[in-house]
Amino acid sequence: MTGAPAGTAAAGTAPPGPGPLHGLEVVELASEHAAWAGKLLADLGAEVTLVEPPGGHATRSIGPFVDDEPGLERSLWWWHHHTSKNGVVLDLDTPAAVELLHRLIARCDIVLEGEQPGHLGARGIDRDVIMAASPALIWVSVSPFGQKGPRAKDPATDLTLMAGGGPVWNCGYDDHSLPPVRGLGGQAANLAGVHAAMAALAAVVHRDSSGVGQHIDVNMHAALNVTTELGSYEWLVAQHTVQRQTGRHASVTPTAPTQLQAADGGYVTLGFPPRSARDYQAILDWLEELGLGSAFPDRVLLEMAVERGGVSIVELGDPIVDQIWSAGRAAMAFIAAHVDARACFDGFQKRGIVCGIVNAPEVVIDDPHFVARGFPVSVDHDDLGRTVIYPGAPMVFSRSPWRIKSRAPHVGEHQGEVLDPLESSAQTDEGGAAAGVSPEPAG
Repeated sequence: MTGAPAGTAAAGTAPPGPGPLHGLEVVELASEHAAWAGKLLADLGAEVTLVEPPGGHATRSIGPFVDDEPGLERSLWWWHHHTSKNGVVLDLDTPAAVELLHRLIARCDIVLEGEQPGHLGARGIDRDVIMAASPALIWVSVSPFGQKGPRAKDPATDLTLMAGGGPVWNCGYDDHSLPPVRGLGGQAANLAGVHAAMAALAAVVHRDSSGVGQHIDVNMHAALNVTTELGSYEWLVAQHTVQRQTGRHASVTPTAPTQLQAADGGYVTLGFPPRSARDYQAILDWLEELGLGSAFPDRVLLEMAVERGGVSIVELGDPIVDQIWSAGRAAMAFIAAHVDARACFDGFQKRGIVCGIVNAPEVVIDDPHFVARGFPVSVDHDDLGRTVIYPGAPMVFSRSPWRIKSRAPHVGEHQGEVLDPLESSAQTDEGGAAAGVSPEPAG
């Protein structure tokens, strides 16, 4: 991104101008659990001030690191989770810094934190007292088991939360001699962060109409549990246990495979079988184009589907419909076995039939589908003298812009512009200098 101002970013074809959350002020206490929620709000235009302890937050040590060289400003985890934020340092073990934090919070709309229940109160940061003084304030807490209850202070890791919440039980292969699959990348915190961001914005809408803020208590374990779809409901309602399946939803009764190997050795994931007459005709036409029209053994069933106007899920159970349904899936698998994975994906997509392609991690960012959506984003790292490709927006807006405004802040990088006015105010009010603020220079 030649010629861009230091620390700025370009997000594909995102329109210029402030994001949809422009004007929203957020104070985020640096943590592992709430970082993703803060990023979502910041990249959507909110002004997020990230508060770290002296020397930087512990998550700066999470690898991997740029160029495989560990360092305070080189954690890729930190980079990814803290784009578009301002960074300050406060030693919250000192009363003066706590007072300064109170002043910072007093001017914001949302507080976002991921501390263990009771930890902030023990340091003089009493949520109830602060919210009583600022009735419109929205306070979002993200913790493993919520702020109250018998497990509130139980130790937890991403692995134990994923296992206890249910996703691990639901993820894996048809071959149950293989262990369950744990999603990587800190998914417990990421999923909880999505819930935190959504709940915070719902609270903003409520606050704007009522003038009243609220405390939002995000339970990471619960957030994970509600993503298991029928996994939890089957047990709670019918006391049935779902079984892991390769590339598809866990189910009490095994379903037909959907993840198949294409002719080039790559893999595709097929969605629902065709249902409409148009879908079945499209498959018949494609078989003809490939010279496979007479090679598919159940062609007559595809033709029957076209003649009867397609099939519906509610008709399943009828012997003829069941055979047509199976033939539709078999035809998709037949095509996949005779073309490359990319051609299979593009072909089904072009025909309006659900199909996905399974990419290796190292090629995902260059996938033409993602590139066309503007997913790879070039972020200027003035500190490195080069740009770095980041994952882009998790959602695409038709009218309101999303973009990464800047790289993650260095330790104390925005100390002066954010805290100096508050310190001056504190000196005026108290007649003396404020203490407890790290003198570390901006990165």
